[in-house]
Amino acid sequence: MLRKFFPLDKNYLLEEAQLCLQDSLLHQLVENVKEAYKQKHNPLGLADSFSSKIQRYQGKNIKSLSDFYQNLAAVYRYKWGDSQLEFLWDGIDHSEKYKSDWSAFFEKCITRFCQEELFIQAVLDLTVFAPETPTVLAGNRMNHFMLQHFEVKMHKSKGIVAMKVA
Repeated sequence: MLRKFFPLDKNYLLEEAQLCLQDSLLHQLVENVKEAYKQKHNPLGLADSFSSKIQRYQGKNIKSLSDFYQNLAAVYRYKWGDSQLEFLWDGIDHSEKYKSDWSAFFEKCITRFCQEELFIQAVLDLTVFAPETPTVLAGNRMNHFMLQHFEVKMHKSKGIVAMKVA
């Protein structure tokens, strides 16, 4: 189901490309977060029950990250997605170009986000420790990252709203 996050959210080819890549990019996100946690909190690789649980996690429960993914995809369409197709002179398909551009943007954002302790905790709460922690708080932390990094706020009823961050 396609959801309109803002009035001109009409780049359906881009949205389709983003949805096609969702599972693979979310698995990549989990692996990046696991590595970032290991580098920050267990660089020597000492085995304790907490870090072992994180390292053993295989990404079975990534559905809890889908709201974050869809929100980030909507922010990308809002800020950088054009509703008009451009001429591609190199002969590649628009869908392939959108997949490539979106993947590069997602990887750049995740690299930047993984430097933030709250982001790492939020992803771990939504995946590895999902049954043990309330997911509402982690979802709110994810929305805080949208506001902080992209100056937009996600509303369930209004969609994306531009905000100025002081």
